[in-house]
Amino acid sequence: MFKYSPVLHRQANLRLWLMTAIIVAGTATLVWKLWQVQVVDGPKYAACVATSSEVRVRIPPLRGEIRDRNGLILASNRARLDVEFYLPEMVRAFRERNEVVPTVRYPGRVHGMLKMLSEPDIAQIVDTAVVPQLRRLGLRTDIDRERLARHFRINAEVPFTFLEGADFPTIARFAEHDLGLPGVRLEATPVRQYPLGALAAHILGYVGDPPEISALPDADDFDYYRANVEGKSDVEFLMDRYLRGTPGVRVMHRNARGAIDAEKYAEPPVAGSTVYLTIDARIQAIADQALRYVGRAGAVVVDPNNGDILAMASVPSFNPNLFVAPFDAATWNELTRDETHPLVNRAISAFPPGSTFKIITALAGLRKGLAQQPFDCSGGVSYGDHYFQCWKSSGHGKLTLSDAIMMSCNAFFYQYGNAAGIDSIDAIGTLLGLGQSPGTGLNGEQAGVLPGPAWLRLNAPAERWSSAYTANVSIGQGFDLVSPLQLVLAYSAIANGGVAWNPRLIEKVVDGNGLAPRDGEGRPVLAKKPQPRGNLLDGQVSRADLELVRQGFWRVVNEDGGTARRARLDGGIVAGKTGTAQAKRDGHDDTIAWFVCFAPFDAPRYAVCVMVQGGAHGGSVAAPIAARILEETFAMENGTYTPALVAVPPARHPAPFQMIESLTLPSAEGASTKEAAVVSATQPPRAKRAAATTTVTRRVPQVRLAQPVEQPVRRPNFFERLFGSKPTR
Repeated sequence: MFKYSPVLHRQANLRLWLMTAIIVAGTATLVWKLWQVQVVDGPKYAACVATSSEVRVRIPPLRGEIRDRNGLILASNRARLDVEFYLPEMVRAFRERNEVVPTVRYPGRVHGMLKMLSEPDIAQIVDTAVVPQLRRLGLRTDIDRERLARHFRINAEVPFTFLEGADFPTIARFAEHDLGLPGVRLEATPVRQYPLGALAAHILGYVGDPPEISALPDADDFDYYRANVEGKSDVEFLMDRYLRGTPGVRVMHRNARGAIDAEKYAEPPVAGSTVYLTIDARIQAIADQALRYVGRAGAVVVDPNNGDILAMASVPSFNPNLFVAPFDAATWNELTRDETHPLVNRAISAFPPGSTFKIITALAGLRKGLAQQPFDCSGGVSYGDHYFQCWKSSGHGKLTLSDAIMMSCNAFFYQYGNAAGIDSIDAIGTLLGLGQSPGTGLNGEQAGVLPGPAWLRLNAPAERWSSAYTANVSIGQGFDLVSPLQLVLAYSAIANGGVAWNPRLIEKVVDGNGLAPRDGEGRPVLAKKPQPRGNLLDGQVSRADLELVRQGFWRVVNEDGGTARRARLDGGIVAGKTGTAQAKRDGHDDTIAWFVCFAPFDAPRYAVCVMVQGGAHGGSVAAPIAARILEETFAMENGTYTPALVAVPPARHPAPFQMIESLTLPSAEGASTKEAAVVSATQPPRAKRAAATTTVTRRVPQVRLAQPVEQPVRRPNFFERLFGSKPTR
């Protein structure tokens, strides 16, 4: 029989109270936690639930336009409608409907170890769920399954473009029939276009898709990433940060079945800024057409009074529209393996300058007080054990600087250059920008070579500088390398009275409101004015000495003994210098024909440099091209000629490697270019131009004439209406 014990009773009560306290504490904790979760943190978890039902799609912005100095569009955008597959959404919907998702195994690496991995078989899912519906509507069903699987494995968050540039019947079927297919949508995509085709291709460059989406800074901000193109070369690359714009976002609702059934809201993208170049598209068209008479050449036209680049052409050329997707490897290989190198901008590539370099030697001698120093040409000069010949073996006799420039006497400049000294030559070359990158930012821009003792020690330590090296440099041979852009800027300093300018290619950048973009401190960016780099009159040469060189250049073109008579225009308005240099091309001998000039002589507005690879002589090949550029530019100013600004095909010459002994161009469009003349409105431009004749070339297409018409007011395009931006003028 149980005997009551007070001690045991107290112990039992203690246990009971302890258990009660534990139960009460546990219940209180549970109630507090439920209150915390449902009341205090309820909004946070509700937001998480809402977020899980949202799909964020990146809207690529409209890329900014590129225009010439007069507002003419050089690069813009067009609307393209694509059929896109949102692959993760397809997989999710397939799982909801069929419970089981087919998988495929593939070799992959996990922490550096090779393993067999598995993933949803996206090709089978599309074949099962999508293709039958497409076939029912009579739409194309040929899907590159290998590309589809690779895209899903690497860039699943990026929509897979099934059909680029859907035609109207396809769009109509999508609009008429709701496919009811999760993950299949019709999307408007902005596509870059270059309305003038190959014109200015080496300036504009081209665009392409970003190489790796996951590496982009905003890749994790979106469930589906619709990337915008990026600049790959030249102005498109140089100004990409201003052209690309700001992306928008479309937030859509996903229902319980995994399908997107509504759009919740959208933030429209902000279009990129408009970039204005210093290029004049009309002069660009004139230069481009003039170069098409030869196979490999470059030309630059600048304003000698401020360094603005008005035109820059290179042949052969390419069509930047080729790089707009879809862009295949075969097209790229064709361009890069072409022996004529159409992607190379010859206007900013460095070549031996030949006698055009004598401007540097002439100024170097003037700097040393050699303005009236005569030198004798007997057909050549000896330095050491080497005899340097003049191009005229019988000799020119005793000459001073002006005569030597007109006749381009090599023997004179051998002696004149050595009298001036290599240090003086290098000082003038450096002041005028030789041996340095011009700074345009264009791809492939070369600094060239301005050789001297320091350069030789660095590049050929075993060699020592000698008077023979100086003689070679003095006539633009040996190690000298100069680009057409560098040379035309150097001659601009002679044209304008001594000021050496840095080149300017970007005129301004404006946003959709017509304002310049600003930096973090509110200052306008890229509001750069023309920048001088130096002045020949600042302790280098006198104004009288500079005029001596100018007069020598005028005699080169306008006196019968000059080497550039083929560049002569009515009124004697052109002054310049020819040059012919020996070079190597892939191990083969080649010649470079040069002509650099400016006009009008009394008040120059244009400086032109033409370089022709494979031209036998600067005076017979390059000079006629430069004259054509000036002639038609002045005719355009006078209102008697209007270049047709239409899409042009890439420049391709039928015989790009044949030597051109002489180039005879047909009569230029428009009336006389004599500056003092008043052109009559009753003298219309010729309707057709005769074919050019050379010793090796044949007929080539000409620029068609277009009558001046009033520029119509531009209506907003598709994207501007869609995104609400205003057209720029």
